[in-house]
Amino acid sequence: MADITSTKLLWTKGVLFVLIGVISSLLLLWESPSLKVALLLALAVWAFCRAYYFAFYVIEHYADPSYRFSGLMSFIGYASRRRTRG
Repeated sequence: MADITSTKLLWTKGVLFVLIGVISSLLLLWESPSLKVALLLALAVWAFCRAYYFAFYVIEHYADPSYRFSGLMSFIGYASRRRTRG
């Protein structure tokens, strides 16, 4: 599959990701409306964002400058190769 080069398509994709997240969060809160569920959902979203930042930025810029991020599957392969070597 080729990389997306259209700026308009990239923005559309980003907006769709945000819409999916917002709608999914609202549906979860509608299913079980409580402060506990809202806080746990917010914590899960925050933690996954930080994990993505770690996989994308921290590894590439601080831990292993030779690594080039190309997606989460790439990172999973990288992490599993590092584990078997180390």
